[in-house]
Amino acid sequence: MSRTVALVPAAGVGSRIGNGCPKPYRRLGQRPLIGYVLETLGECAEVDRIVVIVSAEEQEFCREKIIPTCNLHKPWQLVVGGAQRQQSVYNGMKAIQGLADTVVVHDAARPLISLQLLQECIFEAKKCGACIVGVPVRDTLKKVGERDIIDKTIPRSHLWMAQTPQVFHYDLLWNAHQKALQEYFQGTDDSVLVERLGLPVKMIRGSYKNIKVTYPEDLLLVESWLVEEKEQAEEEP
Repeated sequence: MSRTVALVPAAGVGSRIGNGCPKPYRRLGQRPLIGYVLETLGECAEVDRIVVIVSAEEQEFCREKIIPTCNLHKPWQLVVGGAQRQQSVYNGMKAIQGLADTVVVHDAARPLISLQLLQECIFEAKKCGACIVGVPVRDTLKKVGERDIIDKTIPRSHLWMAQTPQVFHYDLLWNAHQKALQEYFQGTDDSVLVERLGLPVKMIRGSYKNIKVTYPEDLLLVESWLVEEKEQAEEEP
């Protein structure tokens, strides 16, 4: 039987968001950011196990103050992350060797991932080996050179912004991380590591609301969307 494990990198400090609180634990409404992620993963029948990757300093806090509030009814564990996100995911991969056939990687700071989109990404990855979520670029892109002078305008017709979840066959992602480690390559997401193997990665359309909370204003935006969703739900018969 196929086993799917979700890795949630949450070891970063997130200094750009301010206030000294690690980003995954910043409050958004009635719960921390990571609480929304864990709730959705917990509701997903396709996910068999959840691994939260935290800093060594936050292990006890996450175990005692965060996980119990998420009402998880499936196995979970904490793994200590690394200095960079890529190292954190690799540590998570090592911790689940022999436990997973499929791996879901989802950022702790993307609280508005929908259950339907998560399930679709897992379904596609099981068929083709690798699938990620993203959205087409909407703004005009400029390549800027010396003295901040525009070199050229970049056609955006085939450009997408990558998001998470990103889902892979375990062996495929493991081999991709091994290659990156051997070649001292640091990528900004897991998909680029798989791409470096010369293997195809499918992109499915996500949501522009599935943003990664990075700055204080992002919190305000996501909170407004949550309020909007709640009001719409209350209006439904």
